[in-house]
Amino acid sequence: MSINSSNITTCLWFDGQATEAAEFYTSIFPNSSIGHTHHYPKYGTENHGHKAGSVCTVAFNLNGHSFVGLNGGPHFKFSPATSFQIMCDDQKEIDHYWEKLTIGGNAKMIECGWLQDKFGISWQVVPKCLVEYLEKGDQEQKERVTEAFMGMKKLEIEGIQKAYAGA
Repeated sequence: MSINSSNITTCLWFDGQATEAAEFYTSIFPNSSIGHTHHYPKYGTENHGHKAGSVCTVAFNLNGHSFVGLNGGPHFKFSPATSFQIMCDDQKEIDHYWEKLTIGGNAKMIECGWLQDKFGISWQVVPKCLVEYLEKGDQEQKERVTEAFMGMKKLEIEGIQKAYAGA
């Protein structure tokens, strides 16, 4: 897989876990693949500080979104200030992503459909109907829906639909 200059590619900074992360994510998302792996050269060690031949970057694609995993070292950590939204059609899809992405993740960072995986990356697992209800509903419906999903950890479509309907 090559980097396409007409698209935006997300680069994720890891501390030696880029290959493991690429394998983990491509096992979860459909239509995903791992592309080119680049290794640190023997020259420049004084600058990059990594062993020659160790993995520098791994290109991967998750259902049409391009990523590069960079083994940059311990200097930077992921923050919930940046997250990836997964828009889901149904509860089965929500359950799939929730179950897979929470394995080994940070249990303290689970609320309102938001989770943090074992690498520290934050994800929002969201039913498409939630966005629709918040865009198209009247003020009372929007308030009920917001109150309902704010009280959930994993988002449950049935509860959101009931709130929208006023049940």
